Amino acid sequence: MISLKNNIYHTHMCGTLKAKHIGAIVKVAGWVNNIRKMGALTFLTLRDQTGVVQVFVEDEKLIEGITRESTVTILGEVRSRGEKNINQEMETGEIEIFASEIKVLGLCTETLPFEIVRAREQNENTRLKYRYLDLRNKQNYDNILLRAKLLNFIRAQMNELEFVEVQTPILTSSSPEGARDFLVPSRMNAGCFYALPQSPQQFKQLLMVSGFNRYFQIAPCFRDEDARADRSPTDFYQLDFEVSFATQDEILQVLETVLYNTLTNFTNLQVDKPPFARIKFNEAMNTYGSDKPDLRNPLTLINLTEEFKNHSFTVFNGKNIYGIKATANEMGRRFFDALTDYIKLQGAGGLVYLKYEENSFSGPAAKFLSENDVSVLKQKTKIKNGETLFIITDINNLKALKLTGLLRNELGDKLNLINKACFKPCFVVDFPFYEEDDNGNVEFSHNPFSMPQGELEALKTKNPLDILAYQYDLVLNGVELASGAVRNHNPDVMVEAFRIAGYNREVVENKFPALFNAFKYGAPPHAGAAIGFDRLLMFLCNEESIKEVIAFPMNKSAQDPLMGAPNTVTEQQLKDVHIKLDLK
Repeated sequence: MISLKNNIYHTHMCGTLKAKHIGAIVKVAGWVNNIRKMGALTFLTLRDQTGVVQVFVEDEKLIEGITRESTVTILGEVRSRGEKNINQEMETGEIEIFASEIKVLGLCTETLPFEIVRAREQNENTRLKYRYLDLRNKQNYDNILLRAKLLNFIRAQMNELEFVEVQTPILTSSSPEGARDFLVPSRMNAGCFYALPQSPQQFKQLLMVSGFNRYFQIAPCFRDEDARADRSPTDFYQLDFEVSFATQDEILQVLETVLYNTLTNFTNLQVDKPPFARIKFNEAMNTYGSDKPDLRNPLTLINLTEEFKNHSFTVFNGKNIYGIKATANEMGRRFFDALTDYIKLQGAGGLVYLKYEENSFSGPAAKFLSENDVSVLKQKTKIKNGETLFIITDINNLKALKLTGLLRNELGDKLNLINKACFKPCFVVDFPFYEEDDNGNVEFSHNPFSMPQGELEALKTKNPLDILAYQYDLVLNGVELASGAVRNHNPDVMVEAFRIAGYNREVVENKFPALFNAFKYGAPPHAGAAIGFDRLLMFLCNEESIKEVIAFPMNKSAQDPLMGAPNTVTEQQLKDVHIKLDLK
């Protein structure tokens, strides 16, 4: 036992105790991580935000009734474990606390729904229902700590770049911005609704009109969308910024600065230095089959349409034809069957593959190739012995490109061609301003508030599908990390742009009245972008699911098992906001 004189002790966090504290009387507080008995000896480990420390308990009465995950304070002397007993896997592995007093602060009286160290093995709903326990898992806990550090780091960067942080409203008006709104009924304005902002888009442009030249905020955004691994079904955060009197190049430089500094500060992986590669949209699609290409993947597309679109082989005839060559001849039949099944699931009719060995092709489709076909393929693809040529076809050119892009990603992954020890960012620029929907109608392909290249003249004289926009995406390792544009600040251009997309002047005036009117009062040219904060954090944490970097995420069905949201409300609450439910 130790003797405590005059209540002289020092409070410490568990993970901060080191060999230099040996002999000191300390008081620590935290969660009982584990209790183990070794014959007559009893040990426990105590955990807090800083780490874990071992505690030796000589008097078993001190831990009577204490359970794992209870919160306690422990008073005792720091002692050396001895050279033979050092635990190299613990930061505090050289020392332990010899307990003289243990006080229970909060007793864990329930059986744990899962072991904290095995939290990640649980199903999604169990983890989220007991999220406060799930977050006690070190990996989950550390992700949220890193989130806080990233918030502070980004704010410091933006302040250094002389941006002004401005908060914008959470309740606003509904407008056609591309995603489905979350609506909030108004009590004081019967029959009317607010909408949660899909982004601060209109507000940040209004700030430019107001004279705030360099705005930013780490903004919450709300979109009623289906969940994906990298997309929350309800809300997310983005680093949102806007600059007046700015060019596209100036915005890209801000993005380069913020991303490069963040990646080099928070990771040890190799990062391409600015300026990042800039790839035009059409080039990206034709080379990689994607407008968010993973540049770590060395594979590229080969356009074989002109050479084989009139071929008698029905898979080729009348189709758009794209190929990819990769060293895959040694792969077994199961590999090629799995690839075929994968690409069919993505919507392809099938997959053609031709192995090239000893200067000739083999494979199920080789019998359809004439000597001239073989010669043309060899010349066009520059294929080498040991390589396989994979071919995708489709009547729709864009679909054929996208399918071949998906095949490129799958091959890069399955053949281990992707260097996962580096970050290779790039910009995709010159997006088409419009695209056709499935019914052949013209719609905005990107941000409707972007400036079309050529402005009003282009809108009035060009085929809408030929008009390009001053729009750009920042892509990181195959993921769209940021998006932005040079904004339209001319009301005449705004009206004409929306007219082509099927919205008349009245819609523009009613749905975007603030912007439409503000632009009549000396609006400066301006441009900006937004980086997906949660997606960026996913990279830094090396996570594949966005919910792992959010403190209290929704599940894939947009439900919160912890809080029971969404839930029903009382009849009186509905009356207050002038709503009557029809659940038929």
